[in-house]
Amino acid sequence: MNRTVAITAVAVLAIGLILTGVVCQRKKSALKPPQASVKIEAKSLYKTALSLQSEGNLQEAAKTYEELIKQFPDFKQISEAEKRLWDANVKILFSPAVTDKDIRYKVEPGDTLGKIAVRHNTTVELIKRSNNLRSDLIRLGQRLKISTAGYSVIVDKSQNSLILQADDKIFKVYSVATGEYSSTPVGTFTIVEKLINPDWYKSGSGAIPAASPENILGTRWLGLSEPDYGIHGGASEKDLNTQITNGCVRMIDADVEELFAILPRGTEVIIVE
Repeated sequence: MNRTVAITAVAVLAIGLILTGVVCQRKKSALKPPQASVKIEAKSLYKTALSLQSEGNLQEAAKTYEELIKQFPDFKQISEAEKRLWDANVKILFSPAVTDKDIRYKVEPGDTLGKIAVRHNTTVELIKRSNNLRSDLIRLGQRLKISTAGYSVIVDKSQNSLILQADDKIFKVYSVATGEYSSTPVGTFTIVEKLINPDWYKSGSGAIPAASPENILGTRWLGLSEPDYGIHGGASEKDLNTQITNGCVRMIDADVEELFAILPRGTEVIIVE
């Protein structure tokens, strides 16, 4: 009798363990949505973002892209989503649309665009582009969109990429060319000089004007606190993602012009291996 009871007890215990395992497995399955469901949700978010962007609702499109990237980093079109987000970020910045990183500034007596830019650590060009201004003239009481984000740059030599950050959050990533034989200096620097259509001072040849086809600097120069090094234009598409320069960071002209408009003097530039 005791043997029968013992066998029964063991059987009941075994069944209980099996049932517990089944319940736990079901709970785990419930917590982790099926892969097909994940793909459908990611595709839905991407489709929504594309639709918002095509309609010109860039702020909502950017938020949707950010949500997609955060929730579904393995989404097969994530690289395209990132590029579309970065494009939306720049278009919003260069438009009159005010975000949580902007203020509406009221022009006061004695104000100039230069003074306003210095006061808010931004650039005259960014203020003009954000407010559709065709000249430096402003009027008393005029409301201006001013970006208050703190911009910084990280150059990753191993990836030949330049990461523009706004308040330590990725704003846009650019493909660049860096120094041959890893000659681009590593460290933390600042932008100390900004030039439009710079001359190139080539050793043994003197100044080569911007208009000359021999000038390799392109349309913009962002000089770093490391003497003789900077971020500049003049790159071709085939130069990007390579190490071919004399040590500077080289971009295509359209990209460096965009960066030039956003970054004030004093901007931190970190270069890593």
